[in-house]
Amino acid sequence: MTASYETPVVIDRREGPYGEVVLRRHGALLQIIANGCFLMDTSDGRSERLLVDAAYDALDGRPEPSVLIGGLGVGFSLAHAAADARWGRITVVEREPAIIDWHREGPLAGLSARALADPRTDIVEADLLAFVNEISATYDALCLDIDNGPGWTVTEGNEGLYSKAGLAGCARALRPGGVLAVWSAQPSPEFEGTLRNAGFQRVRTEEIPVARGVPDVVHLAVRPG
Repeated sequence: MTASYETPVVIDRREGPYGEVVLRRHGALLQIIANGCFLMDTSDGRSERLLVDAAYDALDGRPEPSVLIGGLGVGFSLAHAAADARWGRITVVEREPAIIDWHREGPLAGLSARALADPRTDIVEADLLAFVNEISATYDALCLDIDNGPGWTVTEGNEGLYSKAGLAGCARALRPGGVLAVWSAQPSPEFEGTLRNAGFQRVRTEEIPVARGVPDVVHLAVRPG
């Protein structure tokens, strides 16, 4: 029997502030592609949920913690946080206006409509590194899912986020004892070292099993205080 494969269909293609962003449908899945690099699809969401849950668990029962989610993506992290009444304020920073549009009134609205309607939710169109360096507000948790990992960034400019100076900006956006959680497609002992050098404590990595290949991971670290 000859296997049949559906060809991905482009739903929308835009030139954004950081290059080309594409939303396409592949069978039942919706996929986001940035500058030709596959970012994520709607196939699972397990790792995005773990990103949010691991951050909450590391807060040791802090009441109604606020969370800053870096990257809207297909909306799994936002939807999971908004479905949990234990979270307080939920802020999502997304730099691509096309992705925000796809959630507000496009094909991704079905995944995030309830979360976007939640009064705790606020969507901010901004570059995350600039945002954390400019704001005076602080959060209990910062969950980052904007690249395929610290060593596999979507654009070259994102590399600064995972440097010692970039992580210092993340620390400034966290309250004492706040948690930084970073999703990655592969483990990075080097990044763990950078987290420690940036002053974070309780640095650890949680693995997320996948069907094939090395597991996805969530890097976790706590701001002292």
